[in-house]
Amino acid sequence: MAHRSGFVSIVGRPNVGKSTLTNALVGQKIAIMSSRPQTTRRLIRGIVTTPEAQLILVDTPGLHRPRTLLGERLNDQVRETWTTVDVIALCLPADELIGPGDRFIANQIVSMGRTPIIIIITKADKVSRETLAKRLLDAQMLAEQLGTSWASIIPVSANNGENIETLKTEFTVLLPEGPVLYLDGEVTDEPMEIAISELIREAALEGVSDELPHSIAVTIEEMGMREGRSQDRPLMDIHANLYVERDSQKSIIIGKGGSRLKHVGTKSRQGIEHLVGVPVFLDLRVKVAKEWQKDPKLLRRLGF
Repeated sequence: MAHRSGFVSIVGRPNVGKSTLTNALVGQKIAIMSSRPQTTRRLIRGIVTTPEAQLILVDTPGLHRPRTLLGERLNDQVRETWTTVDVIALCLPADELIGPGDRFIANQIVSMGRTPIIIIITKADKVSRETLAKRLLDAQMLAEQLGTSWASIIPVSANNGENIETLKTEFTVLLPEGPVLYLDGEVTDEPMEIAISELIREAALEGVSDELPHSIAVTIEEMGMREGRSQDRPLMDIHANLYVERDSQKSIIIGKGGSRLKHVGTKSRQGIEHLVGVPVFLDLRVKVAKEWQKDPKLLRRLGF
């Protein structure tokens, strides 16, 4: 059997389990996770290498009705990705009925007309077998309503691993023949600075109000190994800014006496040290960038 390689776009509306699924397929965490909708803001490529194939999984932001310039740009990014991949995997959660947002996305990807589409019923472990069977039937009916057919419909659970290997096999069959694109052992092509900023943002998302998560952005201003340290006592210095849109949000992030910001630093530093493999000194500052989600100049400055 010839070696296969290619790109698979994992799509769906916000909070259907795309990032959790990507991490399960890769076998380790490369995308941050949160119960908050619209957590993913960047294209995250996870690399799965097997003897038969190399899958590059593109975890995209959830397609949604945008309320800001940032939202519009994220949606444009998702649609552009659809035109460049070999397979599209549409995630539909088992614990929810197919809704208008799901139908809108399904119609959008079907209208492209050329890319094989796999339906993934996520969160299969959260429902009974009877409910899961209904969701599979709903997915099939959706195809009939749209005048198309899915390459396959697969229920999965990223939590317990159900059908994860089956899904890899289904992706592989649909990929074109091609060479290895990334070195064996690589699990993502995400720059280190972006990965670190995302770990900080993930920690900052914990326990905040519904509005605040969308206003949080993180940039790495400076990072590098501290000079003058012996080889057996390395230390990486990281200076990061955490941006919000209003002074009241800044107070929430910092917390009483700086308690919440300290928690964010401690939590994120654990993940960063695991990522970089050395102890880390993290200097985290909170700044206000008023209405940055709507300001083109601020969006560019923050990497969007």
